[in-house]
Amino acid sequence: MSIEITLTPAQKSLQRETREFARDVLTKVAGATRDIVGPEARAMATKPFYEQLIAAGFMRKCIPVEAGGECTGMIDAAVLCEEFYSVDVNVTTTLIGSVLGLYPVLLAGTPGQIAEFMPPFLAKKGAPLATFCSSEPGGSANSGAPAPAEGVRTQAKLDGGHWVINGRKQWVPTPLGWDGKGADLLTVVCRTDPDAAPEHGVSILAVQRPTPGLVFEHAHDGLGNRSHLSTRFRLDNVRVPVGNVLGGVGNGLKVAEASFTATAALVGVLGVGIMRAAFDFALKFAKTEKRGGAVPIIEHQAVGYALADAKTLIEASRYLSWAACKALDDKAPGAAELAFHAKIYGSECAVKVITSLMMVVGIDSYDHELPLAGLLQDAMVLPLFDGGNMGVRRRQLHSLMKTEGYDPLTAWGGA
Repeated sequence: MSIEITLTPAQKSLQRETREFARDVLTKVAGATRDIVGPEARAMATKPFYEQLIAAGFMRKCIPVEAGGECTGMIDAAVLCEEFYSVDVNVTTTLIGSVLGLYPVLLAGTPGQIAEFMPPFLAKKGAPLATFCSSEPGGSANSGAPAPAEGVRTQAKLDGGHWVINGRKQWVPTPLGWDGKGADLLTVVCRTDPDAAPEHGVSILAVQRPTPGLVFEHAHDGLGNRSHLSTRFRLDNVRVPVGNVLGGVGNGLKVAEASFTATAALVGVLGVGIMRAAFDFALKFAKTEKRGGAVPIIEHQAVGYALADAKTLIEASRYLSWAACKALDDKAPGAAELAFHAKIYGSECAVKVITSLMMVVGIDSYDHELPLAGLLQDAMVLPLFDGGNMGVRRRQLHSLMKTEGYDPLTAWGGA
């Protein structure tokens, strides 16, 4: 694997374009949602911004060229995610959640399925939503565990030419869409053979809008990402054509793992984006505020060292995440391991860095009048979602290291 990662002229252009859009459009999200009560109402207030994002072609820029989009690889996605997430986590998470919802189609769909399911997301209009329905009430960290573990509890049974799905999912981004009638596409992890081992008894089914049987139960009122809607909902006898299996019957866990491996590297990038926002504020604060002293506080060694340490962790997180993205693009042997490292390191650094920068600013940072308290709230989800660092990601690394023939040098391309 090449150590050097240099942005191409096209990627530099993408970086400028996303940065300008974030500055001109996404900076307005906070003001439009700040005083709205309730997670559903706050999320609905972000729809106009999401529509602008779609009209500007940014969903297309997240979809691979091979599927009709404009994304040339994971580095493209990393550039876009950092610029957007450093300005607004809410609309950005809605976009990334939709991309994750499309991953089972992009990674395992047949040409016919791609042609059927992708058009709404390639069109530069409307506010299309896709969502990956994996997590369930009671937790899903042990979805691949054999009996007597419950694993995936949502069931899908054949009935003639259709699968009939029954079960409950939670922590799912906007599964019922903007109007309660369903997202444009749901990719649902189901148990399709209750008697088979999990690695052969779980499948992913594509559910298209509109589909009767999607029942709203609860809108999560989370610590952070306050204007991004995540819900618990029920599938009551939801019928989908038998041909809507993505990746083949019984291959659901493999497709899900591949989807979450790709997004792991991007969560590291999200950590970079939110750290960048915190650092920019703290640096400006340190250079301009005297806090009753004779000189700006950056002149004090303790403050300077804290800023230096924060910047080191930001750069380390970015380059680890970029290395993981490049390894995934290159299909390098150590790509999955690098992606898991990037997710754990970038997400946990985000919490650590923002906390340390709050100590630089002092007690005023605890008030939402300044941005650091809100940024910390938003950062807290990064170690928890997209495969929790404790329940999933460290377990994946642990399993990888236990395999016979594991080579610690593979991750960086050594021999």
